[in-house]
Amino acid sequence: MLDVVLHFAVILVVFLALPLVVGQTEHKVMAHMQSRLGPMYAGGFHGWAQLIADGVKFMQKEDVIPAAADRRVFMIAPGVALVPYLVVLIAIPLDDGFVGVDLDLGLFFVLAVMGVGVLGAIMAGWASANKYSMLGGMRAAAQLVAYELPLVLAASSVAMAAGTLSLPGIVEAWQWWWLPWQAIGGVVFFVAGLAELRRPPFDMPIAESEIIMGPMTEYTGMRFALFMLSEYAGIVVLSLLTSVLFLGGWQGPLLPGWLWTLVKVFALAFVVIWLRVTFPRFREDQLQKLAWAVLVPLALLQLAITGVVQVLV
Repeated sequence: MLDVVLHFAVILVVFLALPLVVGQTEHKVMAHMQSRLGPMYAGGFHGWAQLIADGVKFMQKEDVIPAAADRRVFMIAPGVALVPYLVVLIAIPLDDGFVGVDLDLGLFFVLAVMGVGVLGAIMAGWASANKYSMLGGMRAAAQLVAYELPLVLAASSVAMAAGTLSLPGIVEAWQWWWLPWQAIGGVVFFVAGLAELRRPPFDMPIAESEIIMGPMTEYTGMRFALFMLSEYAGIVVLSLLTSVLFLGGWQGPLLPGWLWTLVKVFALAFVVIWLRVTFPRFREDQLQKLAWAVLVPLALLQLAITGVVQVLV
């Protein structure tokens, strides 16, 4: 019983701490890439407490609900966007033998619950009684439909290779030569995951220059902060899942397993930030074309390659 409580406590700490660390890292990495300082004052050394200061600021802001909004849906939408990522962490292993719940259908469970998080943006867009929010919600829904298929197909390739849907089982079956063998699927999975998170350059549902903040336009205070936290939590979950499926999770020489997991997570989080700084926002038609004309055929190609190799070997 004590072991279970410890596991869940560590998962909760990871959920609360890593998104803040990733958020602060984004501030500093973007600043260096753009030849500026970034936050420097909050907390002293290099502005390490900037996100905490932002949280305090959001707590002090007035919580406004539009008069014409669907109040109940409007109020629960931020929670729907955030909570699934906490639930997903329960099934993702951080180290050998260190996982909240080792599910036989862990991969299926994780992909299903991650899809629920996108519904928070759709609910917010519909409930806000704002044309910009509604347009952002419709874009989020279209993006979910387009990118869920390549995401699932790429993950299915790894499950086929490992012969199991258990996430710890996939890591245990992983071999170094899977890096080139499953490389196409890894890229497809990571790109599709970024699109589902609506991270730049896949941020058409938000597109500040066009529709203000999309589904979040009418949100203030802590509810807006929860949407921001869900974005960084999504980056952590996507990085964790990519490392578990395609990079061997805790496997690696010399370092402890949990440390290898964190190294891979932060390396992937750095790539997420790098892509935000480097690429301009895709148009809506370009987003759909990338999903249906590029990622889906590549994911099917990876499935075919995996099937051929499995039969021959």
